[in-house]
Amino acid sequence: MPRSVPADRFATVLRAAALTFIRHGYQRTQVQDVADALGLAKGTLYGYANGKAALFAAAVRYGDGIEPLPGPGDLPVPAPAPGEVAELVSSRLAGEVADLTLTQALARPAGGSAAELGGIVTDLCTRLARHRIAIKLVDRCAPELPDLSDVWFGTGRWALVAAVQEYLERGRSAGALALTGPAPLIARTIVELCALWAVHLHFDPSPPAADIDETAVTAMVADFVARATRPG
Repeated sequence: MPRSVPADRFATVLRAAALTFIRHGYQRTQVQDVADALGLAKGTLYGYANGKAALFAAAVRYGDGIEPLPGPGDLPVPAPAPGEVAELVSSRLAGEVADLTLTQALARPAGGSAAELGGIVTDLCTRLARHRIAIKLVDRCAPELPDLSDVWFGTGRWALVAAVQEYLERGRSAGALALTGPAPLIARTIVELCALWAVHLHFDPSPPAADIDETAVTAMVADFVARATRPG
């Protein structure tokens, strides 16, 4: 028998929508797919969101609990205006980048250290985890949405890699860091390693995400990077 989802359980709809978009991508996902995942009639789902674009935008906006959920009186959520999702992602990126431990380190003239780099990695993992659902959604669907792609692959991922690269090169020049390969390659490896454990493996069915001890994993990744870049 189909399960009903009351108005105050919008989070359940968002979770199902997010997982469906992550599984199929934006273009292949249909409202019916999300309704099927919830055991609802398609028409019932329109009581929560005005179509596929509205579901996607809501999953990005509310999925991680960064913003409070709309109340029953605000449902169904409307379709986003052109560029609205890209603007949201851009705003969130800007807000996080401004407070990054990495950003603060680059604002100082000193060359850094392996211990400080470990702290940068810890901070990065923590922030990625806080936006896990939105990051996974955007990373999966941005190639199909040009305005979102420009934000994510421009000022998002690659800007972060470039900032880590700058930190590594400064540290190497100051003799504070030892790099075992090209700085661009090491920088991307660090960012992708953080993203793998903080975001992507939580959507991997084997082993289950419940088996991941986030505190232990974050400490492990930070120690791994610090040891790998410590001179001598």
